[in-house]
Amino acid sequence: MTVSILVPSSLTREAEDKREATRKLGYVARAATIFRADRLIVYPDRDGETGRFDGGFVHTVLRYAATPPYLRNEAWGMRDELEYVGILPPLRAMSQTGSESDGSGSSRQGIVTEVGPEGRVRVNCGLQHPISLNVPPKMEVEEGERVTVRISSRRPVRAKLVDDPLPGLSVERTDLSAALGREDAGVCIAASRFGEKLTVGRLETLAGRVERDGMTVAFGAPERGLPDILDIEASAVTPADGTGDAVDGVEPTADPGFDLWLNTVPDQGSEVVRTEEALFASLAPLSLRE
Repeated sequence: MTVSILVPSSLTREAEDKREATRKLGYVARAATIFRADRLIVYPDRDGETGRFDGGFVHTVLRYAATPPYLRNEAWGMRDELEYVGILPPLRAMSQTGSESDGSGSSRQGIVTEVGPEGRVRVNCGLQHPISLNVPPKMEVEEGERVTVRISSRRPVRAKLVDDPLPGLSVERTDLSAALGREDAGVCIAASRFGEKLTVGRLETLAGRVERDGMTVAFGAPERGLPDILDIEASAVTPADGTGDAVDGVEPTADPGFDLWLNTVPDQGSEVVRTEEALFASLAPLSLRE
């Protein structure tokens, strides 16, 4: 099951300064990590971007937050966008810490620090020193490239380089329609106050499908929800009777490919639910299983 979270490039549009923008992005990355998202995708909303906190800033800070702490200095160095990353909350991602010698071992990200002769490389993967590893057949690596290392023992160190996707949260930039059109997108959900109200009964019909197919959940920006970003009328996504169809959900007259529009905070007590708050409020119930 694959879980993808989509947030707009205008995510930090209301932030007063870079420190506040960084703090906000830290909570977004933490929500994605807590609920075991596989991908955090930044989609473009150029009309909603304001000031210097554009999609490039959002993408960079989120990628930094998703980088294991032991690789951050080597992977990023000094960058203007990262001035306040010291206030980011620690993610403590399970896929990065792993177990020390359980079964086939834990997988960790590493960075190739040196490419040597005879198919060997030195890799920094957060152990005391970079380790020398054999490169698997048909796998090519370059200095500075991030790789996956499987560790079966730390005392003594036993590890191997594997040709697997990097463990942990992946942060990408792509169009909304392209993200919704992936083969593993699963159930595509638009989180919006104009959508169908989430109820216990509705959640029960969703849980089995999400567990089988995975899900992609898209969120809007401060004072700029998904209807505004997509330039469609709210009435086009508001269900007529509040129930919707049990399988396919509410079908709006115009959208880039959502299966349903869902209001996950149906009786909100605040006029505005911030994007980082909406992530926690939405992903918690949607992560429940039958």
